[in-house]
Amino acid sequence: MNSFLEMNLSARLQKQLADAKFETPTAVQAGAIPPALEGRDVLATAQTGTGKTLSFLIPLIERLDPQAKGPQALVLLPTRELAMQVQEQWKRLTGGAGGSALVCGGMPERPQLESIRRGARLIVATPGRLDDYLERGLVKLSGIRMLVLDEVDRMLDMGFQPAIRRIAGLLPTDRQTLCYSATLSGEIGRVAQAYLKNPVRIEIGSVLKPSANVELRSFEVPSEKKQELLEHLLNQSEGSFLVFVRTKRSADRVAQRLVRSGHAATQIHGDRTQGQRNAALSSFARGHHRVLVATDVAARGIDVADVAHVVNYDMPKEAEDFVHRVGRTGRASARGIASTFAAPEETRALRRMERSLSITTKTFRVRAREQSERIA
Repeated sequence: MNSFLEMNLSARLQKQLADAKFETPTAVQAGAIPPALEGRDVLATAQTGTGKTLSFLIPLIERLDPQAKGPQALVLLPTRELAMQVQEQWKRLTGGAGGSALVCGGMPERPQLESIRRGARLIVATPGRLDDYLERGLVKLSGIRMLVLDEVDRMLDMGFQPAIRRIAGLLPTDRQTLCYSATLSGEIGRVAQAYLKNPVRIEIGSVLKPSANVELRSFEVPSEKKQELLEHLLNQSEGSFLVFVRTKRSADRVAQRLVRSGHAATQIHGDRTQGQRNAALSSFARGHHRVLVATDVAARGIDVADVAHVVNYDMPKEAEDFVHRVGRTGRASARGIASTFAAPEETRALRRMERSLSITTKTFRVRAREQSERIA
């Protein structure tokens, strides 16, 4: 499918897509949208950055009844940041007339509840906060016709399965369900079996392998030289950098050192307020800050276009985390670079990760007493 014009979409939505410069569907969009428009359940495995959001928002916009009152669709996601991005995309595609409510923790309750009471057709929510509202009798979901479970693997990782079970148990049984995950582990399969009926199965690329658009590099570097190496890469390269570290303290330390060295850097982690996290993410997305330093938990769901370079300042704990981190660059047809810093005690873990993912990184070694690096 070469164009959204080939899809059976309303003239209004076609115009909104054209105005937003969406012309050619991605693979997951071409696979998921047609059966979803027919009312089929969909189970899709695809990495972050493949266009999943549009693949479920387009069917939602087309299938919801503009005359009906109250929430008709529910999108559940793992993080506030991702929920906010989905709502912004919804507003963009509906011209602001779609009526949506954002339900997330770390934000005032009253505006969220007022949005629902004003007749929002779509609720975009994190499971914990919505479950809390339901338990307190503040929200009713009896009119939900469509349920989207996005980033299911991450929601399960974050302990949301009980909340999802309680929420799904309150929804009409004849609803349509669209489920998206980067992996299809046994646990994901059980979720799909519980909530989907005869779903159309869509698998885009290898879900446990980085995109071919990303150049993979690794640097064997002493721990005390990692900051120096990061600054060297910033000075030698162009574009934005998303830097992953293991702890909140490391995020603060790395970002502050970069700022002292004259780099436009900010950080995002669990100890920052929601306002600070929103501001950091927005500033990075708009290019006001070139570098965003993030922990894994805080970065889940970040969907920022045109990230040129991902840096694993600290080694990820799992191979799957490596894939999720690297998936922030090299999106669609763009090229990206992912650099992994491995201290001497981390090189074995790096080699194990390469074997488990069947990948090879271009290896550099940093001399202990020199700032330059050479190919091994």
